[in-house]
Amino acid sequence: MKKFLAFVLIFLGLGLIGFAQSLSNLSTLKVDNLSDAQIEQLIKRAEASGLTSSQLESLAQEQGLSPIEAGKLRERIYGLKRKTSGSTGVSTSGMRSYASDGMENDPFDSIRRADPYYDLTPYQKKIFGYKLFHNRNLDFNPSLNIPTPQGYVIGGGDQMLIDVYGVSQQSYDVTVTPEGRIMIPNVGVIQVGGSTIEAASSRIKSALSRIYSGLAGSNPNTFLEVRIGNIRSIKVSMVGELSKPGTYTLPSFATVFNGLFAAGGPNENGAFRNIQVYRDSRLVATVDIYEFLTKGVQSSNITLQDNDVVIVPPVQARVEISGLVRREGFFEVKPSEHLTDLFVYTGGFLPNAYRDRVTVRRIENKEKKIFDVTKEEFDSFSPKDGDEILISESLTRFSNRVQIEGAVFRPGEYSLENGELTVKQLLEKAEGLRPEAFVNRATLYRTNSDLTLAAESLDLNGILNGSSRDISLKNEDLLFIPSRYDIQEELYVKISGEINSPGTYPYASSMTVGDLILRSGGLLESATNSSIEIARRVRNASSPGRIAEIITLNINPNLTLTEAEKNMPLQAFDHVFIRRSPGFEREQLVRISGEVIYPGEFALAGANERISDVVKRAGGLTQFAYPKGANLVRRTLYYKGLTEDQKREQTLKEMRSNLDPEKFRKGNEAENLLYERLDKKLTELETNRAEEAMRREKARFNQFFTQDSVALDSAVNALRKKEQDLVGIDLESILANPGGPEDLILQEGDIIQIPKQLQTVRMIGEVLLPTTTRFVRTQGLRGYISKAGGFSEKARRSKTYVIYANGDARRTHSFLGLKFYPSLEPGAEIVVPEKPYRERITAGTWIGIASSLATVAILVQTLVNNSN
Repeated sequence: MKKFLAFVLIFLGLGLIGFAQSLSNLSTLKVDNLSDAQIEQLIKRAEASGLTSSQLESLAQEQGLSPIEAGKLRERIYGLKRKTSGSTGVSTSGMRSYASDGMENDPFDSIRRADPYYDLTPYQKKIFGYKLFHNRNLDFNPSLNIPTPQGYVIGGGDQMLIDVYGVSQQSYDVTVTPEGRIMIPNVGVIQVGGSTIEAASSRIKSALSRIYSGLAGSNPNTFLEVRIGNIRSIKVSMVGELSKPGTYTLPSFATVFNGLFAAGGPNENGAFRNIQVYRDSRLVATVDIYEFLTKGVQSSNITLQDNDVVIVPPVQARVEISGLVRREGFFEVKPSEHLTDLFVYTGGFLPNAYRDRVTVRRIENKEKKIFDVTKEEFDSFSPKDGDEILISESLTRFSNRVQIEGAVFRPGEYSLENGELTVKQLLEKAEGLRPEAFVNRATLYRTNSDLTLAAESLDLNGILNGSSRDISLKNEDLLFIPSRYDIQEELYVKISGEINSPGTYPYASSMTVGDLILRSGGLLESATNSSIEIARRVRNASSPGRIAEIITLNINPNLTLTEAEKNMPLQAFDHVFIRRSPGFEREQLVRISGEVIYPGEFALAGANERISDVVKRAGGLTQFAYPKGANLVRRTLYYKGLTEDQKREQTLKEMRSNLDPEKFRKGNEAENLLYERLDKKLTELETNRAEEAMRREKARFNQFFTQDSVALDSAVNALRKKEQDLVGIDLESILANPGGPEDLILQEGDIIQIPKQLQTVRMIGEVLLPTTTRFVRTQGLRGYISKAGGFSEKARRSKTYVIYANGDARRTHSFLGLKFYPSLEPGAEIVVPEKPYRERITAGTWIGIASSLATVAILVQTLVNNSN
């Protein structure tokens, strides 16, 4: 194992040394000259050596990379890895190895597919025209699936297809010889080399007319068509400042652009505007790529011929334009061109560009110099090689702007026409004040000459009616017209109690209690129309300690407007309370199950109805009933039953379900309208319930850390907040003495359970074999424990207790060492609890106790001696 680890360490060390040696030339590295593909290779080589991004940067600096270039390298790596993380989810916090992933899992593969210029460096991408020959989505290969151009020059190796049709029909398939001749049977040799298709067609027609007389004359009946079949290949020499110079074999249809595309286009030092085509040692064309890129002109893009030479000379003058233009970069400039021509190549200025002046940086002699070129000089200023042209941004300030905000119909910005505009005129431009405008005061915010803010209060009402002087506005003034609603508390009224939609509603002047009841959905059936209370804020308390003014009002049940209600309009912030009718009671249900004649739910007839009454209404007990085992299940204080609102919602849901036309018959118009109303109400209730649940959840989260330890104890909490309890009853005594002390008064939700005759006893807890056995009246508790195998070692015998079928329980008693076990009845359950766990005192603990006692004894002895 040690040998293997040593081998791994040696391998990793050699890998790091090799990678460091590959970075030995970084002292002269220019990061801007690296393409994304080269950065990708650098990242992968670093990953293969186990280096992170920060380690790669540190290693590069150790090898001589300048801090500026190191910063650029860090930004390029981060930018490239951020692109990969955006498309593949790879983290940018560090590197991971992709060497074993293959191309399918390569995170850089998506960038390669998305960026057609992935292999170009940032410098190359900025050269105008450079991307033209490096765009993977652009193809300059000549199209061969086109009609033969009439200007095509025929050469040796071309296949010529000659078709004669009309009265006479004949086809010839001939190939041009290296000498430029074709041989047509029965006609002879025809010289076509060096001629265009148009000229060659004339010659062939003249020769064929000797055997096809219909080709000649003013009214021919035979016709001739000449076309090229398989075209020949030509060799073109691509030399100069090209990415891949050399001699290329191209189709004879190829143009200069086709040749440049094959050679990779001009390189970083190549000229784009002075590409020369030589034929037979003579200059036949000069190609300007900018004419194609900006105007689509291809007049100089001539068709190449065999042995043509295309020369790309070095660029003579190139300038850089940066700033607020549509296309930044490096642009080649001709000696006769000026700034106006260059701005055409940039696509023009951006809307926020400062066009009155540009800054030109130029190297003259041994230092740089700045030129300020005004707009009038754009047509005459000639850029030179190496110039940097900077287009700056226009100022963001305004020269003639005033603003109006607030309670006007058209707030916003307006022009200060000729420097003359008043407050009243500005209000007219804004189409006047809104009805809620506060006209007693307005504020004019003004910008001082030192750009500090000043405020001037205006008597807006006086300006409008002419009693106050109108104010002339200045540039950047802002007039603020407040709204009455902005300077006062929002007015509302509240209603609660027995109402369909209790809550807060907007206040309206002269609103009455009846209006608010209608707005909140009307009264519930349980509501009373009398003793309606209105709690009104006390604004000027006549006596100390008074909190609210209480007003009592009665309204008509049919909500007709009474004189008393009309004379008691509501005021803002009133709170209306609708009381429950004293005689209203919702039905309360109890359930009786088991051995009665009519089990089920029963509505309580009165507040004092007892167990015996409900058993009687249920038809009495059956012959199989076991009254001693009857019990009562009653809700506790923590029972989470349905609220009144939930009960109403459940009732509405049942009504909607029974009116659903998809489940039952189709309803009439009234039923359909009722179904729509129910659906709308239930939708609103569900929305409100969801919002309330979110509020409760937020409140519960906020209160979590302030709860006491008992509330956080799930076991104690569950026990304390038990929703139902089992109440033991003696049904035999209840039925024998109705209305007696054993006959409990029933409450809503009570469940009376009357079992069949029980014949078993169950043993659970700390017995050897928990089981259920047949009840034997003469047998005691110990006898039943014996049937369960006896007590276990953990059994707490003295605490054994019995739970009877009706829910009562009795424990074991002891007196003078004697144990008195509870008697048993059918359906009883014997429970043997477990002894509490006690940790035994170890020898170390005894020694500690002895040491403490000895220390105390010595201390006492010392105190006694000192006192003597």
